Amino acid sequence: MPTSQPDVSGPSEDRVTPDDLLHTRTGTDVSPEDLVLATGRDITPHNLEWARRKLETEGPAALEKLLP
Repeated sequence: MPTSQPDVSGPSEDRVTPDDLLHTRTGTDVSPEDLVLATGRDITPHNLEWARRKLETEGPAALEKLLP
């Protein structure tokens, strides 16, 4: 019985993602909604309040911590 061969078109070391494509910041402000969605949660009043508090204490870096 034949076995499947691994896909040879997978990622290779010579195709590294450029550093500027790896960052989540787009140069725009981070909203509480952005932060909630980045966690995979639903946008609810409770989650929005959590995100507002997190943004107040950590600033836009809060999103970077979730999506490096």
